Amino acid sequence: MRIETAGNEIKITPEDDFSAKKIFDCGQCFRWNENPDGSYTGVALGRAARVREDRGSVYITGTIEDFETVWSDYFDFGSNYARRRKLCAVDDYMLAASEYGRGIRILNQDRWEALCSFIISQCNNIPRIKKIVETMSSLWGEGTELEGREYRAFPDAERVAALSERELEPLRSGYRAPYILNAARMVSEGRLDLEALSKLEYAEAKRRLMELPGIGEKVANCVVLFSLRMPSAFPIDVWIKKAIAEHYPNGLDTSVFGENAGLAQQYMFYYQRDRK
Repeated sequence: MRIETAGNEIKITPEDDFSAKKIFDCGQCFRWNENPDGSYTGVALGRAARVREDRGSVYITGTIEDFETVWSDYFDFGSNYARRRKLCAVDDYMLAASEYGRGIRILNQDRWEALCSFIISQCNNIPRIKKIVETMSSLWGEGTELEGREYRAFPDAERVAALSERELEPLRSGYRAPYILNAARMVSEGRLDLEALSKLEYAEAKRRLMELPGIGEKVANCVVLFSLRMPSAFPIDVWIKKAIAEHYPNGLDTSVFGENAGLAQQYMFYYQRDRK
């Protein structure tokens, strides 16, 4: 991977898979939006950035220091996705799905934001999830600037914990509001230590998350996969259920993917949903 400064951007020439569109459109994050020119602008880990691709290179606004301290880990540039993609191709269907999703990478997201966002995701569609998350950020998040425009970071757990259900009404989050507040208060008070969870075995971390009201197996799997760095997690939503029913009528043993189960899930999700 080659990294160099290019004006107000960092130019990264990756050695393997990277597609901003597929990364941001595969259901794992909710703060990135496509611009008319095909670039994406978003806020992650308290920073706003614009990401674009041109002739095999990736451009991210900011400095080399920004890349090294934030974006390199966020986009998981230290992992070889070309090799991992090939390991996911365990049969003809997964070969097709992984080729279709080539370029997807698993983001290493802020733990609290991921927890709250996937609580919001329950029985919800992506545009509505994004709207709720954006409203939370605009109302209670800290400001950050990009190219002369102010953006808002996702509010920390302490800020959300201080709110009431009535104050959450502008979100229109419905029955999810008490779940959001409960999670925020548990995190802010230290009763739920997300850093400590990241050091547990996958099954135990998932079990502890599922002790929280409003968190079932799918949400817990999303949290451990997208923020606790547990790549064997395999979230099952309606799209994955359809894919399994169509292509694995006798069921799918996700252990066949090993530590790449989460990546395989993202290929399946993107392949199933995007083609529909």
